[in-house]
Amino acid sequence: MVKSLARRVLCAIVIGLLPAAVFAAPDFAACSSTFYEGAAPVATAKQPGQRYALCFADFAVLYSGESKTPIYSAEHLTPENLRAARGERRTNVFYEEARLPSDARARLEDYRGSGFDRGHMSPAADRSSPEAMAQSFSLANMVPQAPENNRGVWAKNVERATRNYAMRSSAGVYVLTGPFYTGEHRTIGPDNVWVPDKLFKLVYDPASRKAWCFILDNSDDARVQGVYSYPDLVRIIGMQLLPEDALR
Repeated sequence: MVKSLARRVLCAIVIGLLPAAVFAAPDFAACSSTFYEGAAPVATAKQPGQRYALCFADFAVLYSGESKTPIYSAEHLTPENLRAARGERRTNVFYEEARLPSDARARLEDYRGSGFDRGHMSPAADRSSPEAMAQSFSLANMVPQAPENNRGVWAKNVERATRNYAMRSSAGVYVLTGPFYTGEHRTIGPDNVWVPDKLFKLVYDPASRKAWCFILDNSDDARVQGVYSYPDLVRIIGMQLLPEDALR
C-alpha cells in the first residue's frame, strides 16, 4: 500500500515536470527537400489540431482536420523550376483530398456560394510539372480567401514578388505560406471550414541567410504595408518556421 502510494506520488511529480503539450515533428520524409535542411516546422497549441503531413510533387502541406485548411504549405522555389513552371497550363480542377479521413476533409460544396475563393497556399503559377499543377488544386492546399485579395494584391504583390526574387536568387528560396486566426473565426459550408483572419508568406534565402514575411488581412481591401521580420511573424503566429541556425 505504501509502495503503491509512493509510486503514484512519484508519477504525479514527474508528470508535473513535463511540458503542458508535446507535439511530434510531422513526417515529411518523402518530401523533406521542400524544407530548409529538411526541417519541417512543428505546429504548437496555437495552431488548429488533427494534423496531417501531405507530400505533393513539388510542395508539401501540414493540414488541419479541425480547421480543414493548411496550417502551412511549403515550397522550394529555384530559378530552374520557375522557368519550367512558365510552360504549365492551369487545370482549374479543384478536388477533395482523398488521402484524408472523410470527416477531416474540406469539400467542394463548402465553398459553393460562400463568397470566398478557394485560395491556393502554394500557388498554381509556381508548379513545375503537369502532376504538380494538378495537385495544387487539392482542397488541402486551399483556404477561404476574399476574392479581390486572392486575385489582386495577394497574386500580384505577394506571390509574384516572391517568384521575381526567387528567379534572381543563386540557390532558390524556401517559402512557407499559411493562414492564421485571431479570436473567434467565421466558418463556411456544411463542414465548417475555418475562414482565416490573416494570411502570411515567409520567404527564406539560404544564400544571404535572410528571411522576410508578408502578412495581409484576409479582406478585399487589404494592402501590402511593407514586409515583416521573421521574429515578428513568430510572435504573431506562435510557431517557429525555420531551424534555429537559419539566420545566423
